[in-house]
Amino acid sequence: MSYKTNVLITKEENWYVANSIETNVVSQGHTIEEALENLKEALELYYEDNSNINDSSNVCLMTSLEVTI
Repeated sequence: MSYKTNVLITKEENWYVANSIETNVVSQGHTIEEALENLKEALELYYEDNSNINDSSNVCLMTSLEVTI
């Protein structure tokens, strides 16, 4: 089985931080590629626990917001 997730990558000092938006699983690396690979490994462990897959407390909503100034 495979899962897709949206990932937000930020740079914090010397680290790239990769955050899975839907699961809030986070990992880091010295490069973007390393951060993504580390996140992939963390997500594999996360999804091995079947209770995380259908847990209704893991609801994630994404939307946009316009602000007029």
